[in-house]
Amino acid sequence: WFKGATIVYPESPEKQQLTMRLDKDLLDWFKGQGKGYQTRINAVLRAYYNGARAAESAPKKSRKAS
Repeated sequence: WFKGATIVYPESPEKQQLTMRLDKDLLDWFKGQGKGYQTRINAVLRAYYNGARAAESAPKKSRKAS
C-alpha cells in the first residue's frame, strides 16, 4: 500500500492527545529523522487512512470465470 503513498503534512484538523505504545525500533527510527517525529508519524497514519478509505470506496472489480 505504501509504494504509491506520498506523505503530505495537511492542515491540521483538531488534534487529540493520547498514549500509544509503539515498537522501540520504530519510534527510535522516527525520532532519528529529527524534530517533528510525532507529526511524521501522524502523516504516515493519515496516508494509510486515506489509502484505505479510497480502496473502500473504489468500485469492486468483478472476477471472470476461466
